[in-house]
Amino acid sequence: MELTIAFISAAIIMGALDYVWLGYVGKKIYYSEMGELLLKKPNMVPALIFYVIYVVGTVVFVVSPALEKESLIYAAGMGALFGFVAYATYDLTNLATMKGYSRKIVVIDLLWGALITALTAAGAYLAVQLLG
Repeated sequence: MELTIAFISAAIIMGALDYVWLGYVGKKIYYSEMGELLLKKPNMVPALIFYVIYVVGTVVFVVSPALEKESLIYAAGMGALFGFVAYATYDLTNLATMKGYSRKIVVIDLLWGALITALTAAGAYLAVQLLG
């Protein structure tokens, strides 16, 4: 039951945060830096597959160990590290292989990946503590 609560809460938290970030806050930055590389409308099937995989990874590799250790700080800290590593994989690969990929976006994305995953993991941890 704990993992179900963790997964559902992590999916809601990450979905809400990324919706606000990509839809409002960061949208102008991404389009100004990479407008020609971006689709006018995202392909939602691969996006949803990514979110499911990413949330599973966050729950398995971050939230579950944090619950075993009974540590919110562990959830947030390892969430930040997990997010940084995952987003670095994407952004640094793009920077290494694509013409015109923005270095500014790499830095912004690495920080965003660390923040969103820390918040998601901490939120899922707290949800399990409150509801589990």
